[in-house]
Amino acid sequence: MRVAGSRRSSADGRKELALPFTNPFVHDLRFTPWQKLQIGVMTLTIFPIRLFVAAFMMLLAWPFAFIATMGRSEAAVEPQCLWRRLVDIILRTIMRVMWFAGGFHWISVKGRQALPTEAPILTLAPHSSYFDAMPVTMTMATIVMKAESKDIPLWGTLIKYIRPVFVSRSDQDSRRKTVEEIKRRAQSGGEWPQIMIFPEGTCTNRSCLITFKPGAFIPAVPIQPVVIRYPNRLDTITWTWQGPGAFKILWLTLCQLHNEFEIEFLPIYTPSEEEKRNPPLFAHNVRRLMAKALEVPVTDYSFEDCQLAMAEGQLRLPVDTCLLEFAKLVRRLGLKRESSDKLLKEYGKRARKLQGQKQCLEDFAQFLDMPMSDVLRDMFALFDEHEDGTMDIREFVIAFSVVCRPAKTLETIKLAFTMFEAEEDGAITEEELACILRTALGVAELRVSRLFSAIDVEDSGKLTFEMFRSFAEQQPDFAEEFLYADNAGFWGTPTSSSSTPVSNGFCADFTPSEHHAAQKKHN
Repeated sequence: MRVAGSRRSSADGRKELALPFTNPFVHDLRFTPWQKLQIGVMTLTIFPIRLFVAAFMMLLAWPFAFIATMGRSEAAVEPQCLWRRLVDIILRTIMRVMWFAGGFHWISVKGRQALPTEAPILTLAPHSSYFDAMPVTMTMATIVMKAESKDIPLWGTLIKYIRPVFVSRSDQDSRRKTVEEIKRRAQSGGEWPQIMIFPEGTCTNRSCLITFKPGAFIPAVPIQPVVIRYPNRLDTITWTWQGPGAFKILWLTLCQLHNEFEIEFLPIYTPSEEEKRNPPLFAHNVRRLMAKALEVPVTDYSFEDCQLAMAEGQLRLPVDTCLLEFAKLVRRLGLKRESSDKLLKEYGKRARKLQGQKQCLEDFAQFLDMPMSDVLRDMFALFDEHEDGTMDIREFVIAFSVVCRPAKTLETIKLAFTMFEAEEDGAITEEELACILRTALGVAELRVSRLFSAIDVEDSGKLTFEMFRSFAEQQPDFAEEFLYADNAGFWGTPTSSSSTPVSNGFCADFTPSEHHAAQKKHN
């Protein structure tokens, strides 16, 4: 597959290479010797003090939040009497001291925050860290949180103070109820506090804005876009799916002399009649406006692609895999990933009959039973490795299998063997194994000689699926030893901790614990 990007047709019909993409779910943090020395000194001196002060401020805020939430109804808003306003000021002050202790000595605020009657919903982006909670403590706006959060000691009381909209994982109808509650509060005429929503639904590395989820835009009310920036020389803030974990990010951030944070309130965006009827269009237009203010590109990568990037099969996707680009094109083509098993079997049988014959763009369109389109051309370009206008359909089927069932590595490999194996002995060659694994990982080059030799103990020059399956069962970490070690650079640096999913409790839609549960369910 072509890692650099897909080729698009220019106005004069020539094919040109699209800009390469950056995986928005990866954060590779590296340090110079001087930075390492600074972190060491700060760890022994300033870090313990900052951590203690921040923890003390959290404890100090608890009794005020507890008193303010006593006897309060979750279905109605009580009048903001004098003592509640006083508590609100005290809590904002305590939280500001906590952030100051963390090195955020001053916060740059641009623009004016709209009143709840002007814009009942605030949409914030990009979402990249738990430090994004700063705007929440500054405004005391309502947020959307998991229902389990309110049962966490100390933290739960602080969360309940801002009257969040809770999402219950045990209630199958919770998403609908959440949208209805957001709509009810947003259309209350300013009676309820503003709702602050991170429409990306998960954390990224701020290199782009991924697809916005439509929940914030379904109420069809005016919203205020809010962009946040961390213009620091060293990015210790980003807490995404492949990179440093939660405590490491906290430790490194508290070890910086100063951390900068900027928040910019953009002009209120009032939806048109068409946008009111079409929430995804509303979300798309707001995202484009925010991306322009941030001077970053937009991408069709979505929250679901985060799950693909973090799938826990035996093959871990490289940092620059083009399978994320492929997954985006699959969505745009309308191919169904949810009910894919039957479709994959059909694709596999048809691809096997072609026996590796190269197919042109028209053949590919006929294979998928789809009309010609720019999206189809972009997908074809990913597999046109030699830029000769042809592709191997089997590679498409392998990539589609990975996208549909990313945690089921052996099922994808088995499907690939059925398409590549020789009829007389059901075996494949080293070159064919390289093609299979290269496509399954979404890379242009892959060395598999050591892996092939380790499986082919009799030195026959061929492998069957049973040989591969037996080897994988005996050595479940075969990729770490035989692929990642031989192809350095694809999977980032050893210090990135990219093989370990990080906890992401601020992303209400998805956390690694639920990710593990989902993997067990599918396996």
